[in-house]
Amino acid sequence: MSIIVQKFGGTSVATAEKIRNAARRAIEAKKTGHQVVLVVSARGKKTDELVNLAAEITDRPSPREMDVLLSTGEQETIALMSMAIHSLGESAVSLTGPQIGILTDNASTKARIQQINTSRMRELLDAGHIVVAAGFQGHDRHGNITTLGRGGSDTTATALAAVLNASLCEIYTDVEGVFTTDPRIVPEARQVPHISYDEMLELASLGAGVMHSRSIEFAKKYRVPLRVRPSFNDGMGTLIAATPSNPPPVVTGVALVKDEMRVSLRDVPNRPGVMSLIFSEMAARKIPIDLVVQDAAEGGTAEVSFTVPRGDFADALTAAEQAVSKLGSGSVHHGTQLAKVSIVGSGMQSHRGVAAKMFQTLAEQNINILMISTGEIKISVLIEANRAEDAVRAIHHSFGLDQPFSSQTAEATIEPVKHNAPVVDAEREQEVVLRLANMEDIVVHDVLVDSNQARITIKNVVDQPGIAARLFAAVAEGGMMVDLIVQNVSQNGRTNITFTIPRDECQNCLQLIQNSLDLGDDVVLSHNDNIAKVSVAGIGLRSHTGVGEKMFGVLAEKEINIDLVGTSEMRMTAVIDRNHADRAEKALSEIFHID
Repeated sequence: MSIIVQKFGGTSVATAEKIRNAARRAIEAKKTGHQVVLVVSARGKKTDELVNLAAEITDRPSPREMDVLLSTGEQETIALMSMAIHSLGESAVSLTGPQIGILTDNASTKARIQQINTSRMRELLDAGHIVVAAGFQGHDRHGNITTLGRGGSDTTATALAAVLNASLCEIYTDVEGVFTTDPRIVPEARQVPHISYDEMLELASLGAGVMHSRSIEFAKKYRVPLRVRPSFNDGMGTLIAATPSNPPPVVTGVALVKDEMRVSLRDVPNRPGVMSLIFSEMAARKIPIDLVVQDAAEGGTAEVSFTVPRGDFADALTAAEQAVSKLGSGSVHHGTQLAKVSIVGSGMQSHRGVAAKMFQTLAEQNINILMISTGEIKISVLIEANRAEDAVRAIHHSFGLDQPFSSQTAEATIEPVKHNAPVVDAEREQEVVLRLANMEDIVVHDVLVDSNQARITIKNVVDQPGIAARLFAAVAEGGMMVDLIVQNVSQNGRTNITFTIPRDECQNCLQLIQNSLDLGDDVVLSHNDNIAKVSVAGIGLRSHTGVGEKMFGVLAEKEINIDLVGTSEMRMTAVIDRNHADRAEKALSEIFHID
């Protein structure tokens, strides 16, 4: 008999009637022949109420006692849900996280799952009960109650589905499913019927609020099919699975993070170990950094910028100051009132001109781009926060996301191409997962090397809307496929744009730029065709803050300097001297235990 895990969030169990509705869903699934595990969150605003109550007692509550306090919200819900199921004529047993056997580390308020004992759940399921499980909580090896942090109930549901080998995990929520963007910003946003784990991971980390990254990481690791469904009707919602829809849309969604903070380290030494030190300082404070940009070095110095959530801003500035102090030179700068707008889509791996179209759309809205960072299936830009929603609306319309997916077509400016990017080995990924000591450990399953790239840098460009659009439109029209794109924050009204391109297209690209763009006398066009891209591929690379520390640390130990950096949910990439590629690959394979 197959097992289905159903999860209901706080708003979906906020009232007695909503609890009964959720109970009916579980009973219906059981009557169709499934064993059912029902995971619930605390009701409505219960968690906020408990947090506020603690604040009335003390402004510095013990993290351990906060775990004890917050866990009571889910305990209340599981008891009420079990009562509702009983009243409807079915048998149910409620279990807290510790009663289930969810073992975590001892990181209070943000614990990670180590293992789950399934014996009690299986006994109850086999006896005909619906198991009502408390989300968001577990216990450590000393018996302390722990909570899993943001998105903890989704994490519980996908983790239980993984260990029980469930046929499906249904996430019931107060929206119809995953949308192309936030319908509150773009009323024409459409529901996405099918999306891959990778696309959902990027969207979740880039601001889409339907699910948290950790739950998608679990699903991807253990190949758990997820379906995000509305709790208020019988809609089928969105299926999240291993592969994208076929053919995949060039762009699946537009994500927005409104409250980004930018930290820049300027004039830091251009030598091995700089990125390692910066990432170490951030990892020591458990700060997840995003949109990492390192300019191509000039005159012995480099500039590194990254964004962090507002809540981590003060710690990030302290860490940056510590890094500069240890480096012996450089200065720390920052920017506020910023927003990150991103597009995500598996189809962009096989189409040229996607970046050009996004940048042109922003230029037409007179929106200036402050930073650019790209990954395999995403392009992110940092802009002024007061233009963020304008940007989302314009980009959403420009890529036809307000049209049904079946009718979306790639325009002439976005041409399909054959792309020879390294392919992730799914079988190797699963081999690594099976060897994990703890369920939520990071998965690094491959080290990828691409020695067929060249770097092109345009320095001292006037920083105004449209410059990136003109540049990449010209490159796309020339039939060239751009890979990593980096633009750092401008200084004195000037900015630098760097990108990588296949080595055999480098000279043609340089000539095209010179012929097509009026760059001005102060602009410097340079290139380096002796580079290699080395990437670490895996799951959870950004939610585990020590990955960059480990990667850049071992490159520093081997005295390998880093020219550019790119990050995504699936890969962390460094551009280095091609002569060091073999040494880097060997060192990274050893540190991450890649056979």
